[in-house]
Amino acid sequence: MTHTTDPASGAGRQSKGAHARSGRDGRDEHAKETRGRGGKGLHRRKFLGGMAGVGLGAVGAAGATFSLLTGGNNSKAAAATEATGTLTVPDLLEGTASDGTTTFTLTAKTGTGEVLSGVSSTTAGYNGTFLGPTMKWTKGDTVLMNITNSLGDDTTVHFHGAHVPPKMDGGPQNSFADGETWSPTFEVLDEAKTLWYHPHALGTTAEQVVHGLAGMIIVEDDSDASAALPSEYGVDDIPIILQCLAVDSSGDIKYDVTGYLSSGLSYPVLCNGTNVDSTTLGFTATKKRTRFRVLNASPADILTIQRGDGGTLTQIATDQGYLTEATEVTTIRLVAGARAEFVLDLEDAVTLQAVVTTGWIRGGSGTYDFLTVTPDASDTPEDLPSTLNTITRYDTSDFTARTITLGQSGQTMTINGSAGTSMASMAMISTTLDAEEVWTIKNGTQLEHSFHLHDVPFQLIEINGEEPTGVDLGWFDTYEVVGGGSIKIAMKFTDFADDTYMYMLHCHLLQHEDEGMMASLMVTES
Repeated sequence: MTHTTDPASGAGRQSKGAHARSGRDGRDEHAKETRGRGGKGLHRRKFLGGMAGVGLGAVGAAGATFSLLTGGNNSKAAAATEATGTLTVPDLLEGTASDGTTTFTLTAKTGTGEVLSGVSSTTAGYNGTFLGPTMKWTKGDTVLMNITNSLGDDTTVHFHGAHVPPKMDGGPQNSFADGETWSPTFEVLDEAKTLWYHPHALGTTAEQVVHGLAGMIIVEDDSDASAALPSEYGVDDIPIILQCLAVDSSGDIKYDVTGYLSSGLSYPVLCNGTNVDSTTLGFTATKKRTRFRVLNASPADILTIQRGDGGTLTQIATDQGYLTEATEVTTIRLVAGARAEFVLDLEDAVTLQAVVTTGWIRGGSGTYDFLTVTPDASDTPEDLPSTLNTITRYDTSDFTARTITLGQSGQTMTINGSAGTSMASMAMISTTLDAEEVWTIKNGTQLEHSFHLHDVPFQLIEINGEEPTGVDLGWFDTYEVVGGGSIKIAMKFTDFADDTYMYMLHCHLLQHEDEGMMASLMVTES
């Protein structure tokens, strides 16, 4: 049985439940203190996170070495990668349509770029030297991806948040070697939402992502809401990829515990690949209403998005699509891997800020003015639709219940007591096509975790024992589980079954994933 809720309303995710009460190391209190501060006073601040028990959080060096991605040097990077003060919008990758299939071509390769201003780092990117182009998929279309690996090491490409067959999901079973091309194809079943793509091989995910292998996917549909919202890419529909990284003075980007515990680190914040530690990027809005799609592509750190003047953002979507209605929020909290969409109706310039709090043993801290949006428009946008989406809330009384425990054993991270450092060693969750399930995700550690489920979206049923409200009534694939806390989520396993290929469920703090906090999900025919 199902029932339908009223449209979501209320404050942003920090206002209730886990987010308001997760200040075991002062993170939320710090966010409140820094809210609304302008200027650059906290930029470049080096910070040792207050996460309880560094020894408990310490995990070993990750997997095989990502060849070519060794240290940087002190030379200047190419001029094309230097900050210009203007927001760089990732290229839109044009697909080639033929016989009802749209083909996209990507090459993962290494390069150099500036992560610290004035210092060259060894990086990687898709079709470039850092990050990747944006892809647009349309619901109902058939997509073919031709992805060539030129990294010098095995890789995968996972379509984070996409509802695709497990054989096409880009998990560890889809790993392919240097010099090879992987060509998954599938029908786009997702409705309008913001997804992203990144590597997902065993033991090397953190290393490959922090060096730049990440890009955004925009899914379009023909819904009334999509027709009414800004959608002109780079004009009034703007992708924002935010990253907080760990880098030493030579430009070497760190990705594991050994690197993060080394001395002399900086934790730069990047916006679409540009360092904003001491630069606020600019964007001139030629339409009064502008849509922003924000992705936290950091390996571990938590980002809270807010306005520098303390005003509101009009949030329209979570990870997995539109809210029931546009909702005014003062902050949007994104754990690693999460996304959100909001619009601004601009009369005057607005500065957007990212408040950084560490999610791991060490990381960034502070408030960064990353983008000033200045209107240069004379149009008058129509009122936003009163309804964006219909979200039918699950009645879970007849759902199958499971408990998933995020744990650790010494320096090893686990799910249900098993460390997923190989396909053979990880715990397996087995279910059947069309199964309806409710999972309690229990954090048995005092560490921060970012829980991500492949295959299908989920609804939040409880956050630390409290019912969700406001934007938390939307659809998600990634959500925060604070130390000692829990979330309860509900989902239905639709469309795809396979007795060989599996989906994954894991912590999206990438270091935790690489060190074992990952399990497999096998969906078979009922």
